[in-house]
Amino acid sequence: MGMWIGRGRKARRCYGFDEIALAPGVKTIDPVEVDTSWTFAGYQFGHPVIAAAMDGVVDVRLAVEMGKLGGLAVLNLEGIQTRYENPEQVKEKIIKARQNEVTALIQSCYREPVKEELITRRIKEIKKGGVICAVSAIPQKAERYGVLAEEAGADIFVVQSTVSSVTHISKRYEPLDIKAFCRKMRIPVILGNCVTYEVALQLMEAGAGGILVGIGPGAACTTREVLGIGVPQVTATCDCAAARDFYHKMCGRYVPIITDGGMTGSGDICKAIASGADAVMVGSIFARAEEAPGKGFHWGMATSDENLPRGTRVSVGITGTLKEILLGPARVDDGSQNLVGALRTSMGSLGCKSLREMQLVEITIAPSIKTEGKVFQSARKAASLLPDSKV
Repeated sequence: MGMWIGRGRKARRCYGFDEIALAPGVKTIDPVEVDTSWTFAGYQFGHPVIAAAMDGVVDVRLAVEMGKLGGLAVLNLEGIQTRYENPEQVKEKIIKARQNEVTALIQSCYREPVKEELITRRIKEIKKGGVICAVSAIPQKAERYGVLAEEAGADIFVVQSTVSSVTHISKRYEPLDIKAFCRKMRIPVILGNCVTYEVALQLMEAGAGGILVGIGPGAACTTREVLGIGVPQVTATCDCAAARDFYHKMCGRYVPIITDGGMTGSGDICKAIASGADAVMVGSIFARAEEAPGKGFHWGMATSDENLPRGTRVSVGITGTLKEILLGPARVDDGSQNLVGALRTSMGSLGCKSLREMQLVEITIAPSIKTEGKVFQSARKAASLLPDSKV
């Protein structure tokens, strides 16, 4: 599989959200009658949309509100929420910083050590809100923070790195033994991120309860520009979903696939599910919520890297409440609001009564899907970019 890109060198053609479309089948269903729920480790969620563990997206307040709206939000245990007693002051500095100064400022703010008592406090604050609590850490901190998270009452632990693998080699520190870690944790562990069949399968065999799929597609992530690494999300999701189905057939254990990043609106979420995802994790869409801690700004987890930042702060604006973005009613026409309503309508139009059926719809390669016949919309968008535009 693949095509020649030069003498003796082949490359595989991969696809992203903008290059495909979903083809309707022979029936349609009333959107009210479709089921958007999914299950993870015995927990039932009303819809498959997860808020990403980024400081401009999730704090205690948003995590609680997200849970009450039927979803899940992941709190980053190595962000400003656990480094500072009053993260609001630090957040305001990041928000107000000039663009050419913000990376250095974030690096400075994130040098403050994580305080273990704040990890416990934030988790208990989320649990006090009566919702499922999910938290994340990098592999190097997973052993210690996993224990703290369990003791504080967290329900789900996420071990997340830019590129995840079962075999990690280092002479500077002792790598995390993923298999041993998953075995000893009393709460389910989600592992990521990966983009290939082989790695997804290895992570499942190591004991992962869920897999995060995606390297570098996020709006605030610059990994692809800085490191040149990544696989477009449609292909990555399809490949990892194939590993899930093979593993389930061989072992009888179903490990959900979560497409993480690269989705700019509801249409992309629908395409991710159709590509095989059981759920999706998004950041920039929720960064636009009135309740989001970033107040219209969004920055990546890897922004604070001391030597090689792979994230940036982006301005996304505020478009509505979290409820409007998630459940509607939508007040904009770009697919960034009423995500669940759009998913329901797409499922109904495709004749899918469940997310599992959605994973089996026909996918077409359609690079012109967003531009075909859209001359007036394109003109309007172009005009809106002009100074003092009233379009």
